[in-house]
Amino acid sequence: MRALTLIALCVAALAQTKIGEWQSLFDGKTLRGWRETAFTGHGKARVENGAIVLGAGDSLTGVTWSGGALPKSNYEVRFEAARIEGSDFFASLTFPVGDFFCTWVTGGWGGDIVGLSSIDGWDASDNETRTYFDFEKGRWYAFRLQVWPGRITGWIDDKEIINVEIAGRTVGLRPGSIDLSAPLGFASYGTTGAVRKIDYRVIR
Repeated sequence: MRALTLIALCVAALAQTKIGEWQSLFDGKTLRGWRETAFTGHGKARVENGAIVLGAGDSLTGVTWSGGALPKSNYEVRFEAARIEGSDFFASLTFPVGDFFCTWVTGGWGGDIVGLSSIDGWDASDNETRTYFDFEKGRWYAFRLQVWPGRITGWIDDKEIINVEIAGRTVGLRPGSIDLSAPLGFASYGTTGAVRKIDYRVIR
């Protein structure tokens, strides 16, 4: 009963969201509003020192938002993340884009590729959003993502990394189990990552 009450409170808070007002999606203490993503061979997701730690598994480990409806467009998400151990992506964010979903890959394909999977069927490693970023182990990075009807823009530590026009294009997820991260979720691949200070707001 208590769990149902907490979920109801989360849903009510989201429903009252004001334009431009940041809303927290993580209390820094529990996985309230999140569930461990059912990836095959996943590691353990836990809360430690104010962060969600995604323990390295056989492949993907993650958490998926379950606390209520979120915007599909005209919104912004921000969070901080760090690669603790390993050499692949550590806090890739799957997010809604209208009626579809996309993933912001953070340090994939060997550890340094950042981009969106997928645009017109092409993964982050093969489309124009691909860039290279040297992530230091143990260092926290600030990520921010804006989703508009015709554009997706992203920053790392206030440096613009992604700015792509999506009007008239196909936005979707890479084939495979990453679709379990929808509507909003974080995932690591064979790597221990950590995520904290997760917020979103409606923008116009």
